[in-house]
Amino acid sequence: MSDRPRLLPLLGATRHGSRDAMTCLYRCGNACDHPVPNTSDNAYFGDVVNAEVSRRGLVRGGAVGALVLGFGGAVAGAAPAAATPAAPVVPEAAGFARPAGGVGNGALTFKPVPPNTLDSLVVPNGYDHAVVMRWGDPVVPGAPEFDLHAQTAAAQARQFGYNNDFVGVLPLDGRRRALLVVNHEYTNEDLMFPGFTGQDALSVEQLRIAMAAHGMSVVELERVDGTGQWRPVTKGRRPYNRRVTALATKFELTGPAAGSAHLRTAADPKGRTVVGTLNNCAGGVTPWGTVLSGEENFNQYFVGGDAVAEEVKPKLARYGVTTTTRYPSGSRKWERADERFDLAKHPNEANRHGWIVEIDPYDPESRPRKHTALGRFKHEGANVIVARSGHVVAYMGDDERFDYLYKFVSDKKFMKGNSWVARRHNLTLLESGTLYVAKLDETSAGEIDGSGRLPSDGAFNGRGRWIRLVSGNRSYVDGMTAADVLTFTRLAGDKVGATKMDRPEDVEPSLLTGKVYVALTNNTDRGKAGKPAADEANPRNLNKHGQVLELVEDRGDNAGETFAWSLPIVAGDPADPSTFFAGYDKTKVSPISCPDNVAFDATGNLWISTDGNALGSNDGLFATAVEGPKRGHLKQFLTVPVGAEACGPFITGDNRSVFVAVQHPGELIGASVENPASNWPDGDFAKPGVVVAWRLDGGPIGS
Repeated sequence: MSDRPRLLPLLGATRHGSRDAMTCLYRCGNACDHPVPNTSDNAYFGDVVNAEVSRRGLVRGGAVGALVLGFGGAVAGAAPAAATPAAPVVPEAAGFARPAGGVGNGALTFKPVPPNTLDSLVVPNGYDHAVVMRWGDPVVPGAPEFDLHAQTAAAQARQFGYNNDFVGVLPLDGRRRALLVVNHEYTNEDLMFPGFTGQDALSVEQLRIAMAAHGMSVVELERVDGTGQWRPVTKGRRPYNRRVTALATKFELTGPAAGSAHLRTAADPKGRTVVGTLNNCAGGVTPWGTVLSGEENFNQYFVGGDAVAEEVKPKLARYGVTTTTRYPSGSRKWERADERFDLAKHPNEANRHGWIVEIDPYDPESRPRKHTALGRFKHEGANVIVARSGHVVAYMGDDERFDYLYKFVSDKKFMKGNSWVARRHNLTLLESGTLYVAKLDETSAGEIDGSGRLPSDGAFNGRGRWIRLVSGNRSYVDGMTAADVLTFTRLAGDKVGATKMDRPEDVEPSLLTGKVYVALTNNTDRGKAGKPAADEANPRNLNKHGQVLELVEDRGDNAGETFAWSLPIVAGDPADPSTFFAGYDKTKVSPISCPDNVAFDATGNLWISTDGNALGSNDGLFATAVEGPKRGHLKQFLTVPVGAEACGPFITGDNRSVFVAVQHPGELIGASVENPASNWPDGDFAKPGVVVAWRLDGGPIGS
């Protein structure tokens, strides 16, 4: 019998006000059906009022000296297009010039795409789009063409993986060639294997195919005829092309927790080498030309939690690992293909996942690393900025109901330039530093009633501070060593009283202003009996639409320990009085629900992709100015097909191309390969893929 629900006809059954039940099952193991992992009684900031804080206390940060990898022109020091990369090199980082109209104040002139439920990707008039890569496309030279009915793990390990999430595009030689780096978050066997009847019926080979379909892909691209369109290079050696998988790729553990007792296993008694990466969600591109990838819902891959030592069970449970039964509902059964996923046999294996991964796309022979100094939780991703002091700062969110917002500040300083010395130095920046968790205070606690009504000062805002958890090998959390804090970071956040947020997902600093933007996707448990009620940063109970948080670090110092915060966007239908768009005329604003990923274009405008639109239409990509008179004028740029979420996005430095990952198209209860709910992109059965959109006249995206 199948252990997967199958309802016919297709009803598009949604859960928790947004995402379809099939997505909930495969992506996170029905996390919302399980108890909230955060059962700590630390005060959420609705209980904390800082009487000295006022709206006048907000401090605006200036431009920071951070760098960004761009496509603005020829790139010095780029690798030869067809040469084997014997010496990895990073293109010269090119900073953006401050536009005359003001940073983050670029005009968004496209006509908004209306909400719809079409099974296609829709872009504004005057734009076009094309599929760049789809599930099964060859990646590694010599990979076989995809054959739905003759899949093998060996083939999938050389082909483009399933359910693409994060998208990064790094230049090779300026305007002509680039490297596409993509996360493959999870698999959906219902939509991968013809005749699927349940996880128990899968062969070991099919389980290995699923493992090979996880991970990451690196694909060399070329620009099409000088336009904003890009396509994979299909001829020549393509030495950079690479697949990283959950099946066989080895990762090096770095940082203070590497080698600790928490990370040792029978197969790896030194605790320094991990096989595979799991549930890679969002990520970021570093100033030194590497890609960071966040391991998120890793808990669902493990069984046998009931057999671990009693003192370990609370730690596993805090991360969503089931400890009351051997086989949790919806188990992927990977232990049938690899026993390391059975915690009864390998109780530390789960601790080896949930980290930030760093991969060097310019060196295909390099071993990816998992950085323990950045903490372990359900990482959505990590995004880096260089502070005025020269230290590297990485911002991160823990994508769970009532979990926390973090940042990491490196011990070492960023070294400019493309020399071997600089590159080797910069590759060590994330191995040692200080990890913080955020605590937010509010200005209008007595006025927050859970309805989303604006307080009397006309804004949701307040002050906040970064609480130190660990610096190098020194712990700041009572009763926990540095290795404890980094391996069980959620428990450390509980102990110090961090602020419980509404699913902090993507967190990204503007490289032009230093301000930081956080996508808080939703939290329909807020305000329920026994759960934290609304507060000023999470102002609605039963929050199904989410909000965007803006942090302004004091004195523009991203390495500092205090900040101001506000909510420029409280998402939903603009006609709903509980929504807010930075005070902009809401009759001119596109409806938006469930912000997930954020990005910036070259002028500093904020782009937002959504996951789980609870307004009844398809997910999409939106853009808004974040400064000036157009701040809050949110406009929808594109929509994705039925059942899909919009991931990425990535806008090239010349503002001529926007890349979006179309993840899990047609993922609706009752769908199958034979009975697809979506035919995107090829007219037969649904395939996740990455698309690029561009202006037909060659002008900049958006403006």
